[in-house]
Order: sequence, then C-alpha cells, then structure tokens
Amino acid sequence: MPRDATPSKLEIVTEIPDKAMVIFAHPDDAEIGSGGVVAKWAAAGCEVTYVLCTNGAAGTADRALTPAALARKRADEQRAAADFMGVRHVVMLGYPDGGLEDTREFLGDVVGAIRRYRPHTVFVHDPYRIRGFQHRDHRKAGIAATDAVYPFARDHLHFPEQITRDGLEPHKVRELWYWGADEPDTIVDVTDSIDRQIAGLIRHESQVPGFNVPEGHTIGERVKKNAAEHAEGYGFQYGAVFRRLMARR
Repeated sequence: MPRDATPSKLEIVTEIPDKAMVIFAHPDDAEIGSGGVVAKWAAAGCEVTYVLCTNGAAGTADRALTPAALARKRADEQRAAADFMGVRHVVMLGYPDGGLEDTREFLGDVVGAIRRYRPHTVFVHDPYRIRGFQHRDHRKAGIAATDAVYPFARDHLHFPEQITRDGLEPHKVRELWYWGADEPDTIVDVTDSIDRQIAGLIRHESQVPGFNVPEGHTIGERVKKNAAEHAEGYGFQYGAVFRRLMARR
C-alpha cells in the first residue's frame, strides 16, 4: 500500500476499547485487513466479534474442488483463525461469494449483529478506495457496514422488529476504522502482535497459494514488509494503518 501520508499526518492510537467488531467479505479478509490490531486488542482483553459476510465458495483456482466443499473448508479455516486470534464471537452470514448486494436483508443482518454484540469500534474494508482494484464484495461489505453503523443500528425506528421480536436495543458505534484506505490517518503499533496475525492468516490453508507472494518469499515476509513501511519514522517496527471516523459524543 503506498505511503502518501507523512508520519506527522497519522495519529498513533494506543487506546483499546472494551468491544470491537470486524465486518468482512470473505474468510481471511479480517486477518489481512485488521489482524495485527485484533490480535493486540484481544490479548489485552477486548471482546472481538467477527461478522463474515460471504461463504467464500468462489475463492479457489482448484477446479476439482466443489463450491460446497470449499465453503465448508473455508468456514473451518475461519473458525480456526478466529480461535487462534482470540476472537470471542464469529457470525457467518453465508451470502454467496461474489453475490453480495446492497439489500435490506443484508443491511438488517449487519445491523442485527451490531445491536447484539454492541461494539465500540468497527473495522471494515474501505469501500471508497479508488487507487487499485478492489473486489466488489469488499465494496458492498464496506457500504453496508457504514450504513449499519450510521444511522440504522443507532436509531430505534430502523428495523424495529429487531427490538420488538428479538429483544435487541439500538446501539451507537463510536468509531469506524477502514482498512485499505487511499489516505489513512491512523496508525497502531503492532510490533508485538504481527507474528500472531501471520499465524492466524496462514490458518487459511486453502488460500495460501493465491496470496500472490513473490517467489522465494513467504506471506509472513510480505506482511512484515508492508507493516515495516507503514511504521517508518514512528519509533516502532511494525504498524497497521486505517482511516478512522469518530461519532460525536
């Protein structure tokens, strides 16, 4: 990811909330996009929830593997990665891989997860990135999460059946953190947690061949190279960067 922002423009965040949520399109996206921070925060006692939007059934170049078999494998891999990272709750919405749509059903599912698990901070793909290609499902997940945070999860007249039928209450997310942003404004020191991020990532065994790692290198080396570039000039070895939105108190 290009470093267009200078160190003086990125705020170093050290606070750790009591609850956080990661909303992501495919199995492995959470570890790639926010794994270093998730591992750091979970180890410090933050209650982390994963919300996986699709079943990952299209993510392979192996023509002998059926979509159903791949979906089962990727679900197992995601649970193993989440367990290793210290994630407390995993919600799998099960939408088709490559088939996320901006529907009321999908939005309601994300709203329901936010109201149920009540995170202070939500992580998600930045749907507004324009520098470089981005999977369509990533954009749809980012848009749905953004809309769910504000105003739909917050206001009681949106999805009122969740209140009357399911016993959920409206919830105001305090911070929304986008990964993959063109212009990040926030950085977190992940020096002590990056190895755990990498170990969680490689639990997605079905995806390792498709991680586009240069010949002779490992996925861990690639992750550390990018994180080291982000951290230049900050006084720590590895950093994770985000674009951060904060709700008014």
